[in-house]
Amino acid sequence: MNRTYEIMFIVRPDVEEADLDKLIEGFSANITSGGGEVKSVEKMGRRRLAYTVRKFNDGFYVLLNIAAAGSLIGEIERRLRVSEPVIKFITVRMDEEEKRLAKVKALRDSKVKRSAQPIAPPPVAISAAAETPAVAEAPAVAEAPAAAEATVEEPQVAPAAEPVSAAV
Repeated sequence: MNRTYEIMFIVRPDVEEADLDKLIEGFSANITSGGGEVKSVEKMGRRRLAYTVRKFNDGFYVLLNIAAAGSLIGEIERRLRVSEPVIKFITVRMDEEEKRLAKVKALRDSKVKRSAQPIAPPPVAISAAAETPAVAEAPAVAEAPAAAEATVEEPQVAPAAEPVSAAV
């Protein structure tokens, strides 16, 4: 069963461009002869390393996207490990990540999309009778009992007793 993998490796900075292309072609040939498929090859160029690796501070980064069986990946990693110009590599299985991202996207698409803007109340028609103060105060009077019920009475505290001085 072929799975999708990303293999990133770093090549020594003193390797010539032609040798780098030859190295990439060699790994690609190993993948295709083993029954895998090279989806893409990306030469990311020379970059500075985060820390010193085998006495090198920078290197050429190469990213391979491949579809291959797990046994072939083991063989490619072995070849990367024994290859002199390669100073570091990592292999990441991407099919699980793609499956997870597809699930998240499907979940997001299934939810009802809501706008970030608050919903404005519907417009209210104002009549001449509604502008009178008696009508405007009516809701305030209706809210007064509800507000009274919501208040909490604080317990009454007795006044502090005066200190008694001990007369000896």
